[in-house]
Amino acid sequence: MARALIAFAVALTASCSSAPDDDTRYLKEIQDFRAEREQFMRTDADSPIPAAKKDVLLPLKYFPPDPAFVAPAVLRVGQERPVFEMPTSTGTIRRNELVGVLEFTLQGQPMTLGAFVEEGTKQISTLFVPFADQTTGKETYQAGRYLDLHPTATNIYTIDFNRAYNPYCAYNNSYECPFPPPSNRLKIAVRAGEKLPGAGA
Repeated sequence: MARALIAFAVALTASCSSAPDDDTRYLKEIQDFRAEREQFMRTDADSPIPAAKKDVLLPLKYFPPDPAFVAPAVLRVGQERPVFEMPTSTGTIRRNELVGVLEFTLQGQPMTLGAFVEEGTKQISTLFVPFADQTTGKETYQAGRYLDLHPTATNIYTIDFNRAYNPYCAYNNSYECPFPPPSNRLKIAVRAGEKLPGAGA
């Protein structure tokens, strides 16, 4: 019965997703998302890219937007939030709490990704979803990529890998970036979202 309810929820989310229903609107959303990130990286005082490297690392490189990499998901939440100790790019350990596990289907395969918050977080504003895949270290950054999700009251989400982005340490090694845990390493090539910095289009 529970699986049937989840299947219904996933089907409902899929029917409401903008990606398959309106490709023009969806592509505009992705273009705007990427333009905002480009503007931030190029001009904002908080950009992680050193001024001397902006001509090398910009513009940001992306795979073409692909609605096939958009998937409805259900967040399975437990009674507790186990703590994961994630190694980081600087050699330190970042402690994150597992809020729940996102269950979804991509390329016809059932998959899961853990969704995290920093240890001690009381009010959740964003779910942190780090991941690696078969492009990691080849076409995409070797430390993995990130997704951010805003909490929903229904625990139903849309995972959009076209919005996957590189951590700041991809542009400046002074930043501390947690690596995806083994449970968040997908066994497919996610050719969507941001590419390796400086890579060809």
